[in-house]
Amino acid sequence: MSRRTFLGLAALAAGCSAGGYGQAPVRLATGLAGGPYGQLGDRLAEELRRDGLGVRVIETAASVQNLTMMTDGRADVGFALADSADDAVRVRHQPVSALARMYMNYVHLVVGAGSRIGEVGDLAGRAVSIGAEGSGTAVTATRVLAAAAPASPPEAVRLGLDASIKALRDGEVEAFFWSGGVPTPALAALSGIRLVPLEPLVAVLRRRFGTVYEHASVPSGVYGGARPVPTVGTPSYLMCRTSLPDEPAYTITETLFRARDRLQAPSAPGGLLDKRYAIGTGNVPLHPGAARYYRSVYA
Repeated sequence: MSRRTFLGLAALAAGCSAGGYGQAPVRLATGLAGGPYGQLGDRLAEELRRDGLGVRVIETAASVQNLTMMTDGRADVGFALADSADDAVRVRHQPVSALARMYMNYVHLVVGAGSRIGEVGDLAGRAVSIGAEGSGTAVTATRVLAAAAPASPPEAVRLGLDASIKALRDGEVEAFFWSGGVPTPALAALSGIRLVPLEPLVAVLRRRFGTVYEHASVPSGVYGGARPVPTVGTPSYLMCRTSLPDEPAYTITETLFRARDRLQAPSAPGGLLDKRYAIGTGNVPLHPGAARYYRSVYA
């Protein structure tokens, strides 16, 4: 019997003894279809199926919705931004754990190339999309706006990336937030946009919320920019419900690293799924099954 087959059978056996995991597929909460989490989740699901685990992919608005679904038992595994995951564990005390810190997301504040908006404070009174309801982008954008404290509140609307792009093009908003890898394909395909620097707000965010926020820089040449754009970075985690049995948690984590070249995570720090990067999940505890995998590779 191969190791993969053994692990798959062991996962099912562990589930049967752990209260109903049984032969039900792993429910993987991802993100919007075509988005980074959606694409990465589809590839991860295929790799897990090769390892003998049944997987059902659930498209969502991403981070916050994923964490909620893992908390109430509608999902087993899902992606989330670090700040949303930290809030879920440290503030809301939700029963979720980390399998890995995966890669760095860059907070994009996108405006038209000819816009006079040069800093977050210039959004005062203007229409801006802060991300879809239930997304990690909306959490981060809300905190960025609070940290900048513009003279008057912007007119915030909640739109996903595609809807935000259309709204900017149609003049319905003057800016939008997006948190993702660099480059984000949907943005790289556009012309006539630029990014507003956000890096001065990192120190404020870290004082209020901790080290889930980092200094980051979008390289020159990305999205047509002639110079690097300093911004706010926050990692993506692969999360799970804390009650997930150890064996499937181990197998999922092992598969994540064994198949990392085929998963094609965004080109960003951690995008190659370095194991030492992966265990740095801050206040969010590693699931015991994931911790056992990391101990096995460090032994």
